[in-house]
Amino acid sequence: MPPLSYRSPKTEVRESKIHGCGLFAKADIARGEIVAIKGGHIVDRETLRREIMPRLGPVEIQIDDDLFIAPVNADERDLSMLYSNHSCDPNIGLRGEITFVAMRNIHAGEELTHDWAMTDDDDYSVECNCGASNCRKTLTGKDWQRPEAQKKYAGYFSAYLAAKISNHSRAAGTELT
Repeated sequence: MPPLSYRSPKTEVRESKIHGCGLFAKADIARGEIVAIKGGHIVDRETLRREIMPRLGPVEIQIDDDLFIAPVNADERDLSMLYSNHSCDPNIGLRGEITFVAMRNIHAGEELTHDWAMTDDDDYSVECNCGASNCRKTLTGKDWQRPEAQKKYAGYFSAYLAAKISNHSRAAGTELT
């Protein structure tokens, strides 16, 4: 079965100090270069929570309020995983909904990480283990609403969250600069 997701040939999956397996650069990656593209099936929140997450764990990328891209069975899990762990000091962000790009030049050997604030709008709170000097210590599914995150990740939020941020800014009369 062919992979559901794309990982650049400049990357490899190996053990991570952050969590389990991680995605690492095995060659230098230039700013703006595509690192990975998430693949899978489009599922709604109820299907994700009731059927997929109990069997496969966290495997999804959110693309709208009630829509996610995820594998739907165990055979597809590894074929869809990107292995990009969370970091409060990430080096990859999003272009569009599912395409991850380098936010800066990345050197061979670096772990490729993104901040869940770029993709998630959900109700959760978990302890962060990223180890970054600017670690928030606690991650929530609403971190995208933090003004400092909006400024830091401008241009790297998923299109779904970028639209939410724009709509909230217009409604509040405070466009991001």
